[in-house]
Amino acid sequence: MAERSCTVDACGNVVSKRTSYIEWEEYFMAIALLSAKRSKDPCTQVGACIVNNDKKIVGIGYNGMPRGCEDDQFSWSKGPMDSLDAKSLYVCHAEVNAVLNKNSSDVKDCTIYVALFPCNECAKVIIQSGIRTVVYLSDEKAEKPKTIAAKKMFDAAGVTYRPYSLRNEKIEINFGDIRCNETRKNLSETPTKCKKEDETKEE
Repeated sequence: MAERSCTVDACGNVVSKRTSYIEWEEYFMAIALLSAKRSKDPCTQVGACIVNNDKKIVGIGYNGMPRGCEDDQFSWSKGPMDSLDAKSLYVCHAEVNAVLNKNSSDVKDCTIYVALFPCNECAKVIIQSGIRTVVYLSDEKAEKPKTIAAKKMFDAAGVTYRPYSLRNEKIEINFGDIRCNETRKNLSETPTKCKKEDETKEE
């Protein structure tokens, strides 16, 4: 159950906003990670979330097969790279899908939140689409040529990139919370009689 952090008065009525809400960056990175749960890749699940300057989500994507290419008809094997069984020949990365799935005319000057630092191919798409900032959770492939090439292109094109600043190790989504919230709402709509006020009136 989500933590309920707020101020209550002497009668038990809530008098302030909840303070345990997640920050904007936590929200956007969490959306990227939740999107990754849709990936069928057995080894690496990656999600991406594109956000404009008004803090509106304009694109979401995860790594998967192209539209029309059935997941069960193509290989999910890592390689060898010169084999038709290599998944890299078919899979669309999360960043590419997020750009292609955009719900706005463009993603110019936007920020993309990604679980894993983009590869060189995704870097090309990010640069060409006009995205200006990359926020990543993991850079575990930092020593790989594809990642080094991606950073080299970002530096040349003026695309900034930075690691995500971890605030919470875990954000829980509990579908049962909505029922709890309904109960709280119904209780809050019931008039609360304050003993102190009643005692004052009697005097």
